[in-house]
Amino acid sequence: MEEARQYSVVSTQVARRLRLNATEAERVLWRCLRELKPGGSHFRRQVPIGPYVVDFACLRAKLIIEVDGGQHAENARDELRDAWFRSKGYRVLRFWNNDVIGNLDGVMHGVASALSPDDPHPNPPLKGEGI
Repeated sequence: MEEARQYSVVSTQVARRLRLNATEAERVLWRCLRELKPGGSHFRRQVPIGPYVVDFACLRAKLIIEVDGGQHAENARDELRDAWFRSKGYRVLRFWNNDVIGNLDGVMHGVASALSPDDPHPNPPLKGEGI
């Protein structure tokens, strides 16, 4: 139990540091995500989830948004992270920094579509489960 608590403290410290050092693209997207609340959705930034800290998360919708620079192109670590999140029932949207800066409307359309009740969750509850 102490190990889990220590891990949580480390993740929280990393998340706080990342919040203070957000990229321009993260700051731009955060301003929009704070205002986006369809169906009671609420985004948080630099959220510790399991062994990772994600850029943005709507925990209610199990939606993660990552804003990436060029260092993430064809990154095997990102693929492992995404697979881990999918195994836990999360959806991951990844946007390039230049897309957020140059095509914010398109990025927000993608986010809104992912939050839409018409957008099927990749891991729907089994019959008899859920709401």
